[in-house]
Amino acid sequence: MSIYSGPVFEMARQQFHVIADHLEIPCDERDRLLYPKRAVTVACPIHKDDGTLAVFHGYRVQHHLTMGPTKGGVRFSPTVHIGEVGALAIWMSWKCALTGLPYGGAKGGVTVDPYVLSRHELENLSRRYMQEMIPFVGPHTDVMAPDMGTNEQIMAWFMDTYSMYQGRTVTEIVTGKPVANGGTEGRREATGRGVAYLAHRALERVGVQPVGATAIIQGFGNVGSVTAQTLADRGVKILGVSDHTACYYNPHGLNVPALLKHAGKKGVLRGFSNELSFDPTEMLIQKCDVLIPAAVERVIDGPTAERLQCRVLAEGANGPTTPEADTVLEQRAKEIFVIPDILCNAGGVVVSYFEWVQDLQQFFWDEAEVMSKLYHVLDRAFMQVMTRVEREGVPHRTAAMAIGVERVRSAKNTRGLFP
Repeated sequence: MSIYSGPVFEMARQQFHVIADHLEIPCDERDRLLYPKRAVTVACPIHKDDGTLAVFHGYRVQHHLTMGPTKGGVRFSPTVHIGEVGALAIWMSWKCALTGLPYGGAKGGVTVDPYVLSRHELENLSRRYMQEMIPFVGPHTDVMAPDMGTNEQIMAWFMDTYSMYQGRTVTEIVTGKPVANGGTEGRREATGRGVAYLAHRALERVGVQPVGATAIIQGFGNVGSVTAQTLADRGVKILGVSDHTACYYNPHGLNVPALLKHAGKKGVLRGFSNELSFDPTEMLIQKCDVLIPAAVERVIDGPTAERLQCRVLAEGANGPTTPEADTVLEQRAKEIFVIPDILCNAGGVVVSYFEWVQDLQQFFWDEAEVMSKLYHVLDRAFMQVMTRVEREGVPHRTAAMAIGVERVRSAKNTRGLFP
């Protein structure tokens, strides 16, 4: 158990014990529910373009396989470590259970900055990581997907590598692939569209007309950019956006199409505008109707939560709000409507599930059908959370996590313990 350390895992552990106390789960059951079933660490050696050898550390954590295969993304980031990956796998379990998917949670990663690698080096690393993981993954064991620093192309390399070892094409080994390689329509946009959809539902719940509402988005990668585009298309005014290179704010609203065009061309926000540059530490506390942290973990701490001026906090990222901030937000529940991460960003794994199902059947849906099914799943989960909030008088995160933990616990207890 001691291999899991660091602030992100500690946060996941604290959140779980809050829910376990709320559900009155006996102490002797808790470790089995919390700690991952399996963790794999691998060395990934590759030849670089200059002929030298480089070795990167890779990880894969599978939280539980009680309800089906595990499911979760792979991130390429300099900050990846086993504690972070373990926490993300745990959160994925609660997310899948909340949305009714037949999966346990998983997460993987490689400690690397993918942006300093050439395309050839990135392909070598991607293929090596999958090759090292082949004994531990499979379409009915553990299914990978994109995450921070990975994309459709890397998923295609994963799929091809696994398929070469199997001697046949196995499209269902990963999701988030290009459509030409067995991917599904709408997968790239799924998380961001889901965030936007739930933000829209939350605005309606608090009595704010979505058309003309305002939003601030931290993070302008796949999730943040699609969220910005979708909200803007629905009439929401985007006041501020940021990524790791730049932050822009305009109280009258930003030009979202121009931002998307610039980010699509340059890969980052830096260089879009000198006049609109803003302090990223101050952007989160500007007044808006919807605040969407869609970047990294632990960006909203206790002091920041006290200064928030949003009406809806939509957690597009995993774990953006610390337990200390949760305490503050519980006190401000009448002011700020929280859409917890395991609900808010679930669109990605829901459509990944749709992709996996389509690959297994070799029967594919059009984008309209995918989106319709996605919104149905998200709306059902949203209403289940709201019903629990109203019935038990608990915070939104407590309600969402309690549903997920209860379902995993019930499945484990029904199956029993073997041997």
